[in-house]
Amino acid sequence: MIDFVSPEKRSRIMRGSKGKDTRPEIAVRRVLRRLGIGYRLHRNDLPGRPDIALIGRKKAIFVHGCFWHQHGDLTCPIVRRPSSNSGFWSRKFEKTRERDIRNERALVGTGWSVLTLWECETLGSDLEAKLRSFLEIS
Repeated sequence: MIDFVSPEKRSRIMRGSKGKDTRPEIAVRRVLRRLGIGYRLHRNDLPGRPDIALIGRKKAIFVHGCFWHQHGDLTCPIVRRPSSNSGFWSRKFEKTRERDIRNERALVGTGWSVLTLWECETLGSDLEAKLRSFLEIS
């Protein structure tokens, strides 16, 4: 299938996709601040460079975009598969999933607890409850 935008516009759109400081990540950070929890961002010294690391607690939080990490095998309302260049996208999404699994296993293997939050989960009202449960605070 043919792309509906020019290659230049597609390039501009893709460049606009951020890897850090995304709206979902900022939503999680706001809740953590409100709970009085200190954290570090994007630690290079940890496997997978988690979005949020709570060093003293040995807990890591990944905030995944539903599209880029293909949440729920397309059951998530945010997720859709591009109809053009499907072979490229299938390979890209599969590599991303494999990398996510590898990174989580590496962290768990070094004694860390890992929570993966999805973009769609940051929009709901139960985000604070999920974080409290993961952090084991009341």
